[in-house]
Amino acid sequence: MNSRPHVTLEEVAQVASVSLATASRVLNGTTNVREDLRERVLSAATNLDYTPNVHAQALAGSSRRTVGVICHDISDPYFAAVARGVLREADRNGLLVMLANTFRDPDRELAYVSMLRAQRASAILLVGSGYEDREWSRAMGAELEPYRRGGGQVAVVGRHRNLKVDSAQPDNKAGAKALAAALVKQGHRRFAVLAGPLGLTTVVDRLDGFADGLAEAGITLSERDVFESSFDRDGGYAAAGELLAAKHKATCVFAVTDLMAAGAMTAFREAGRSVPGDVSVAGFDDIPLARDLAPALTTVALPLEKLGEQAMELALTSTRGARSRVRRLSGEVLLRESTAKPRRRR
Repeated sequence: MNSRPHVTLEEVAQVASVSLATASRVLNGTTNVREDLRERVLSAATNLDYTPNVHAQALAGSSRRTVGVICHDISDPYFAAVARGVLREADRNGLLVMLANTFRDPDRELAYVSMLRAQRASAILLVGSGYEDREWSRAMGAELEPYRRGGGQVAVVGRHRNLKVDSAQPDNKAGAKALAAALVKQGHRRFAVLAGPLGLTTVVDRLDGFADGLAEAGITLSERDVFESSFDRDGGYAAAGELLAAKHKATCVFAVTDLMAAGAMTAFREAGRSVPGDVSVAGFDDIPLARDLAPALTTVALPLEKLGEQAMELALTSTRGARSRVRRLSGEVLLRESTAKPRRRR
């Protein structure tokens, strides 16, 4: 038997050759699992001497005033600002916050929820985009429903497909639509979008909103105008490189996050393209970096800290009603120096 301390759920899943979600469901008894998979997980857990974190359980057992906050990437200023709002509201209510970073791994998100359930956290907050994946939604629902029935409280930031929980949602679609209208008003007619993974609800909503805004001006956004990459600065840089390689004729590029826009501006500068002289660039979120870029970034400003505060407040005032509560927070288009009237091309 392996007597190493701190055996993780991930190690159990690897030895059993199953996903984290399956291992979690077996060990927490949250839903039916095929008998052969169940036996593999239980055997692996026994051989590894797997037990939940005893110290964390003791802490949770002594006090149920603990909140678990699970976010995609705390190094991203978007999540840092939202987490700050969560922490403010938690502090006002005398709560201890445990912060977990998923590194944008949906299976890790499921595993963290399972861990927080075992530690008897009084509330769980999911901070970050949901996934356009029905299987993931079912697995997450299987984790959250028993937790809620047992008295746990849940809230999320963003749109999460098919999860019956309270949410604080930025109005991504309306914000992107308003941004498109403002850029068309500046004189742009040829656009490209630097998008994050299309399996994320945030990306889908911002892309759809932008396309709707262009459509109202008689402009069609085609698949050839969308360059998909990772949801960060490096993703924006890579997507802009693909746009340049494709010799796309866009006079304005919309990156679905400010971080992606920052990466894109670097790629354009390295390619000898001036912003906004040769190409305008717009982002979304209004993280502090947006104001400090040269030129300053046109974007949609979201009340990020307020999103975190609202999610925390929803968790603390859970009604356990049949219908989930949704609080939508709108954004504001901020036109800055990174976008301008396009030059006439001969």
